[in-house]
Amino acid sequence: MNRLNRDQMAARVARDIPEGSVVNLGIGLPTKVGNYLPADREIMLHSENGVIGMGPAPEPGKEDPDLINAGKQPVTLLAGGAYFHHADSFAMMRGGHLDICVLGAFQVSRTGDLANWHTGGPDDIPAVGGAMDLATGAKSVYVLMELLTRDGQSKLVERCTYPLTGIGCVSRVYTDLAVFDIKDGQVVLIDDMSGAGIEELSRLTGLELVAG
Repeated sequence: MNRLNRDQMAARVARDIPEGSVVNLGIGLPTKVGNYLPADREIMLHSENGVIGMGPAPEPGKEDPDLINAGKQPVTLLAGGAYFHHADSFAMMRGGHLDICVLGAFQVSRTGDLANWHTGGPDDIPAVGGAMDLATGAKSVYVLMELLTRDGQSKLVERCTYPLTGIGCVSRVYTDLAVFDIKDGQVVLIDDMSGAGIEELSRLTGLELVAG
């Protein structure tokens, strides 16, 4: 079974982001998407701490400690990019001005519910940040995650068991094995990079997948 590494997963997402989009990349793995955006497309990257017009990650040794994203990672700023107040940044998010946000997740349900800020464990530290605002405010919510946990449990589930970030908000899920659309309560397989086939992916997820 073929399995994409994390850079390949990020590149797979970047391939689908259309020209002219305003996009927020969530903390963690989603930030890698910015390194693979097609050079021939104008795509504006946004961070909830008040940065817009970001470029790829800086080269080692060229980091600017005053130029970071919401995950406190160093970023670059393209010509025309800007810093602005984080309250205005959240107004952009809540006002429906983001075309796409790409978020990580612990779980995504068959109906598009998202759990990505807390596992509910007594020793786990919640990290909600702006995820709830992004999940409800962006026009499209994409999730980027490995399909299986370390112990082989599917993160794509019938119903989330972790605290929810958003209800019915996810429209597409990118994983290391396949890409799925969430539509009308169905999980639609639109790209099987693993070569495993829909029956094996259905077995791994425990869901009845639909061919796209």
